[in-house]
Amino acid sequence: MDSQSSCVVVTGFGPFRQHLVNSSWEAVKELSKLGLGRDMEVELRILQLPVDYREVKQRVTRIWEDLQPQLVVHVGVDPAAKAIFLEQCGKNCGYRDADIRGFHPECGVCLPDGPEVISSGVSMRAVSRRAVVEGVEVAFSRDAGRYVCDYTYYLSLHHGNGCVALVHVPPLSPSLPASLLGKALQVIIQEMLEETEKARFLGPQTCCASPVWWDDLRLANHGKRRCSCYSGTPLWASKLVHPGAVGSF
Repeated sequence: MDSQSSCVVVTGFGPFRQHLVNSSWEAVKELSKLGLGRDMEVELRILQLPVDYREVKQRVTRIWEDLQPQLVVHVGVDPAAKAIFLEQCGKNCGYRDADIRGFHPECGVCLPDGPEVISSGVSMRAVSRRAVVEGVEVAFSRDAGRYVCDYTYYLSLHHGNGCVALVHVPPLSPSLPASLLGKALQVIIQEMLEETEKARFLGPQTCCASPVWWDDLRLANHGKRRCSCYSGTPLWASKLVHPGAVGSF
């Protein structure tokens, strides 16, 4: 990317299997109502992705080529989680589970000849420590689960030179409504933007001007947590953070 817009893209996934209502997309829709905060001079755009490896690959490429955002945050659901997990890295291999069309990448590989692991330029450990949301824990993870969420993350990290995050949210429940998850996303993304802004003064090493977190990269293969993310029908939408701005994609 040669330049960046003052745009943040946030994606969620749609229904899949028994998950007719996907908490990731419900949380993203709630975030679109809240915006990123009055002090954030960025445009927020939201997008629903299908659990379709080939379609995701096309859409991720379009996001980075057409919008050149300063940050992309992918949101998926971890059906077993009780907390929100911030994923540090994406993996290239191990995609054996079929998508909604019965397809999986050849040999289970995202990008042939790509690195085994790509780590985000955002320190998810640092963000998880600072993002305090009453009613839900925010935790750090090094294993995104080897399904369409992880596949999406790896591709996006490749195109965005590390200016990407993956957030796994738990399923909706009486104690974890969409409104709470949406508020949590707002707080988390605010912290991510602050993290990347601070890094600009420390010496940029990635396009989002954050250092590569070598400790997280070194430990990436040792995470024990695994999860899956569910998605489905595509739906495009956009939300502006500050009044008067106009945008579409």
